[in-house]
Amino acid sequence: MRNVIKFINDTSKRSGDWALLVMRLLLAFGFYHPAVAKFKDIGGTADYFASLHFPLPTLSVLVVGTFEFVGFFLLMLGFLTRYISIPLMIIMLVAILVVHLTNGYPAADNGFEVPLTYLIMLFVLFSKGPGKFSIDETVVNKIR
Repeated sequence: MRNVIKFINDTSKRSGDWALLVMRLLLAFGFYHPAVAKFKDIGGTADYFASLHFPLPTLSVLVVGTFEFVGFFLLMLGFLTRYISIPLMIIMLVAILVVHLTNGYPAADNGFEVPLTYLIMLFVLFSKGPGKFSIDETVVNKIR
């Protein structure tokens, strides 16, 4: 039993950075398409935001789309990961509360499953960092 526990502990230490990398990349691509969609139809998205009673809907679309688009690149590179996680977590929280909450949990019904999953993934990156396969980690190691 001790060998099994040692094996599990050793494996988790070796695979943790790979897991953070895979999670970061998956999350990055999750923000790419919504950002592009917002910029392809700013007016339509602004009308939708206005129907949800967002103040300054066009500006809101531009701000959210910009954070999502910049977030895509920063998460891909693992650069400024903790910093970009904050506005993206806020965007996910607002999306859950304003858009998805009334639809329930299943993603098939435009529920809050996907934004909640992204929110949790962002929180993990905020609290743990991007892992050693990132620009953040490379810069931090050079400073030390």
